[in-house]
Amino acid sequence: MIVPKPVRYESRPGRFVLDGRTGLAADPALTEVAAWLRSELGPLTGGQLLPGGPGRGTIRLRIGELPPESYRLTVGDDGVDVEAGDPAGAFYGAQTFRQLLPAAAYRKAAAGGPLEAAGAFVEDGPRFGWRGCLLDVARHFMTKHDLLRFIDLMAMHKLNVLHLHLTDDQGWRLEIRRHPRLTEVGAWRRESQTGWNGAMDGRPHGGYYTQDDVREIVAYAAARHITVVPEIDMPGHTQAAIAAYPELGNLDVPVEVGTTWGIGENVLNVEESTITFFQEVLDEVMELFPSPYVCVGGDECRKDQWKASPAAQRRIRELGLRDEEELQSWFVHRFDSYLSERGRRLLGWDEILEGGLAPGAVVASWRGDLGSVAAARRGHDVVNCANTSVYFDYRQAPGDDEPVPFGTVLTLEDVYAFEPVPAELRGDPAARHVLGAQCGVWTELIDSNRRVDYMAFPRLAAFAETVWCGPERDLAAFRARLSAHLRRLDAVGVEYRREEGPLPWQTRPGVPGRPEDPDEWRATIDAWTSNLRHLR
Repeated sequence: MIVPKPVRYESRPGRFVLDGRTGLAADPALTEVAAWLRSELGPLTGGQLLPGGPGRGTIRLRIGELPPESYRLTVGDDGVDVEAGDPAGAFYGAQTFRQLLPAAAYRKAAAGGPLEAAGAFVEDGPRFGWRGCLLDVARHFMTKHDLLRFIDLMAMHKLNVLHLHLTDDQGWRLEIRRHPRLTEVGAWRRESQTGWNGAMDGRPHGGYYTQDDVREIVAYAAARHITVVPEIDMPGHTQAAIAAYPELGNLDVPVEVGTTWGIGENVLNVEESTITFFQEVLDEVMELFPSPYVCVGGDECRKDQWKASPAAQRRIRELGLRDEEELQSWFVHRFDSYLSERGRRLLGWDEILEGGLAPGAVVASWRGDLGSVAAARRGHDVVNCANTSVYFDYRQAPGDDEPVPFGTVLTLEDVYAFEPVPAELRGDPAARHVLGAQCGVWTELIDSNRRVDYMAFPRLAAFAETVWCGPERDLAAFRARLSAHLRRLDAVGVEYRREEGPLPWQTRPGVPGRPEDPDEWRATIDAWTSNLRHLR
């Protein structure tokens, strides 16, 4: 009943009892994993896991000759043994052991008698090195407390990359000390659009993470073997920054922080002063986030203001560029070089492919599979984020009872059928460039932590299996394991969507979404991907 499914599982004789006499022993390299396990399981025993030795009743964590992130777990009368290739593997082995205990093992305090795990042998390791989730905190801010909780839920599912979408038209969520107005002004909007019909809620919204908050978040995630990849969107999706510093934009009139959804017209200008400004932003970002990757967005950049701007047109002529598309490519290249010179790799959405890309850049392919195919065949590493399969802002069922009936229907079964390596790349040597995949929790219409729970779960459990396991899928077997897994989510307090549909309090009548019929949706996908087809 393990999620995601391990490579190998065998039932063994015996049982292990977790109680006040249970000990914990760990190799020195696994001290941090032991501390995490002690903090999670110790309270369930009425105390702490005692320093353990070689005898019965001990959980032992040790390093062995195994690949990174891999482990072997043995549970029996004599104790629990986790052998791992590295600390991450030991952490995942400990997570699996916790799943072998009753669901009460996920509560914060003892809720009954001793907890027992049946004898078992598990041999396991992931298929992909990038098992990610994007969390959009720009559209609707998530408090630090709720963000740390979400990190724990990712770790529970053996995900290892949190792509944190920190900036957009509707909010700037990261303190930048050199440019304080980014949060003084850019972190706050006067109201928010409630659906896709233009209705507004009339309620101010905002918030941001201080640099000390970020250091805490990054350290908390690292202790759970999760890398936090920051996203600072540019040159589009930048209205909040332009509201704070109007000289970054193309207009002579001030703009406010965005209050509506969709693709905004306001984009950065291409002056050297603007490039320097964002280089200074990235300097502080790199100081805060040790991630090898920094995302600069690059998606959905409208070119109308550049076409109307004498300065942008002059820049095109000076650089010998053909058009505004090549101007965006030049802009992205500037930051690719800046990050590369400092030992980082640029990550951007698949639009960055359209004008050519530097060799070290990584593509986050979101418009179906075409970007993954194009990037891999051009020799670029790629993360498959296909909106058609793993965007969790899309509704989970047809009908009017979904809280906000936005987008095409994306069911649990659809997510479970997702294959990170596109069919066109199977058997192609270019497939080695697929680093993995990530799901997306975009929050235009997800305005609370409770709604994040509803939209992300249990689909995130299905996604976790697609990036941990091999390409074979057994939906019936997954559903059987998910049934047990939902009891763990209940114990944690996750307010997931139930198979029978939303509970009465989870609906939100009167807030319109934008459901599309299949023909309209296919036309939308074709429009999004038209610029990518020739790149394959």
